[in-house]
Amino acid sequence: MPKTMGILGKKLGMTRIYNELGVVIPVTVIQAGPCTVLQVKTADKEGYNAIQVGFDPKRPNRVTKPEAGHCKAAGADGFYHIREFHVDNPGDYQVGQQLSLDDVVKIGDLVDVQGKSKGRGFQGVVKRYGFKGGRDTHGSMFHRAPGSIGCSAWPSRVIKGKRLPGRMGNETVLKKSLKVVDVRPEDHVVLLKGSVPGAKNGLLKIFSR
Repeated sequence: MPKTMGILGKKLGMTRIYNELGVVIPVTVIQAGPCTVLQVKTADKEGYNAIQVGFDPKRPNRVTKPEAGHCKAAGADGFYHIREFHVDNPGDYQVGQQLSLDDVVKIGDLVDVQGKSKGRGFQGVVKRYGFKGGRDTHGSMFHRAPGSIGCSAWPSRVIKGKRLPGRMGNETVLKKSLKVVDVRPEDHVVLLKGSVPGAKNGLLKIFSR
């Protein structure tokens, strides 16, 4: 995971835009920020330099007392998402400071986006790894099975890492070098070229490069 400054966001969906030459560009629309700095961590005290930020405020009746106490110094009630970002100069940040889109990205920048991929449940090798499978002709007894996985007399076991059926998706995915096509600070919206991990309304971490 990149140890650089970033911002939290929420995936709103995908659409397309046209550039000045009329070329279609597929983009992902992300609500990025605003984020509130809840804690500043230093190497002297916590052992590493980082800031803890909160995103997507909660209604007061949904905030627990420990969470309210933790966020009180920042002048906030509570947040649905609290994450950390490594920073080089923690002294540049203050508790209660608001981080906006302008602080992280600009049009034309390349960013890294981290999110959790969609969970597909338990899947076979055809869907999970794109295996071809057997013939669909009459009389065939081999269609979507993985086939033989043995190793004869030696080493007489299944090699670790063999591609087999199992849980698919629901994993942390980092997609690198996505181009910032447009930034709309007044709406806290950024448009990135291409796709990003996860489903709609999924949490994303956007890292500056």
